[in-house]
Amino acid sequence: MALDAVALAVMNNRLAAVAEEMGVVLGQTAFSPNIKERHDFSCALFDGGGELVAQAAHIPVHLGSTPLSVRAAIERLRLEQGDIAAVNDPFAGGTHLPDLTLVAPIFLDGNSKPFAYAANRAHHADIGGMAPGSMALASEIYQEGFRLPPVKIVAAGEPNRDVMALFLANTRVPEERQGDLRAQIAALAVGADRLKALVAGQGRAHVAEAMAALKDYSARLMRAALRRLRPGTYRANDFLDDDGFTDDPIVLKVAVTIGGGRAKVDFTGSAQQVRGSVNANYAVTLSATFYAMKCLAAEAVPANAGLMRPIQVYAPPGSVLNALPPAAVAGGNVETSQRIVDVLFRALAKAAPDRIPAASSGSMSNLTMGGYDPARRRYFSYYETIAGGAGASPNADGASGIHTHMTNTLNTPIEALEAYYPIRVTEYRIRNGSGGPGKHRGGDGLVREIEALCDANVSLLTERRKHSPYGLAGGGPGAPGANFLVRGAKRSRLPGKTNVQVPPGTRIRIETPGGGGWGQPRRG
Repeated sequence: MALDAVALAVMNNRLAAVAEEMGVVLGQTAFSPNIKERHDFSCALFDGGGELVAQAAHIPVHLGSTPLSVRAAIERLRLEQGDIAAVNDPFAGGTHLPDLTLVAPIFLDGNSKPFAYAANRAHHADIGGMAPGSMALASEIYQEGFRLPPVKIVAAGEPNRDVMALFLANTRVPEERQGDLRAQIAALAVGADRLKALVAGQGRAHVAEAMAALKDYSARLMRAALRRLRPGTYRANDFLDDDGFTDDPIVLKVAVTIGGGRAKVDFTGSAQQVRGSVNANYAVTLSATFYAMKCLAAEAVPANAGLMRPIQVYAPPGSVLNALPPAAVAGGNVETSQRIVDVLFRALAKAAPDRIPAASSGSMSNLTMGGYDPARRRYFSYYETIAGGAGASPNADGASGIHTHMTNTLNTPIEALEAYYPIRVTEYRIRNGSGGPGKHRGGDGLVREIEALCDANVSLLTERRKHSPYGLAGGGPGAPGANFLVRGAKRSRLPGKTNVQVPPGTRIRIETPGGGGWGQPRRG
């Protein structure tokens, strides 16, 4: 069956629309502000072989790594009609423990094997561990929270009550977790219904052929994009500030070899895995590479498994970019993923200088706060990533106060935050002048200051507080970020990665990094 370009484009958009609708259901039915307001989730469809065929425009760090979780679920479990697998294990395709992935097989009438799979991944704002929010300054994964290998959380359409009870017993906010989990399950049901309706209208053979053809099409587009680049090996390095336990910078190195429509991405020379949680597992490194290479293409390449066919990714086992158990990994997902993009773009700028922007803020600036809320008589766990400045491009200034690269979440509205948590937002504004100078200026970061209205445990997991986001083509660096503890008129600087217990009235002030500038600044 031959499919022309128009038919492929239509099918790509129809499949992506299924994933988008799954996201709408998940966002509207979730309990936590992190999922309902910030949209810290992702949805995707996979074919019967477990390969990615379509995704919604959600969070890159989720979407590029979810295929490994789907593969783990398929390989370790026999998924039948009405089953749903759950997994958050970073060493079974997950990213970090708060990200819970659900996988549901989709069967067509009269078939004993799944035609496809629906999957989603959502960040649960507390999954246990040594501090509320499960993003503490940890030195091993056992301190970070509840670790779930692939298990059936729903079997034959009925919740697995033992697994559900175990899951809910390992969080400080079980009602919220149960609500978010049910929202994920509902989203999968909608995805299955919409895909079945598509098959009923188009025919099983046509949809299956289109899925395969879309993967082939993405592979051809990616090869064409690589052929347009000058062959050679392009190298770069960059640094993480530290791991939270020592002040030593952590080097990331990459060599990207391009030729013959193929690319080899080799992270040999990067630091060995460290004590703190900035270790990235291989799924995160693969996800960041998927994102960076997709950005490299001039065309809109459908985001599916075919895109990575011409690209080989190697990260030495036991390194900070392919960490092994029992490494702590919470920061690898949210912070190191950003630095992987930075180092890849720095290398690729030598191959495609007209396409690559300067470094963006390079940090999700993670803030977690939790404790017992005496006014509402319940425990709470608040989590948020705070936007920064985007790097300037060869054609334009960088945007200010925006989530970039591996995060694609939204701002938590002040009204929602204050209504749900014992928190008051005392300042929220653009951090003027924090973007790097250049022919095109880097975007400015943000200032966000939050007051705890009760005793609270605060975790900070932030980067680019020591090493500034770089400029390109003569542009200047963006300003590094800064974290402060404010009590009355007294302000004290906090490390980039820390846990602190604070009394009521304490304010946490986050100043996020600006983006790097591009090109020599104009004179006069």
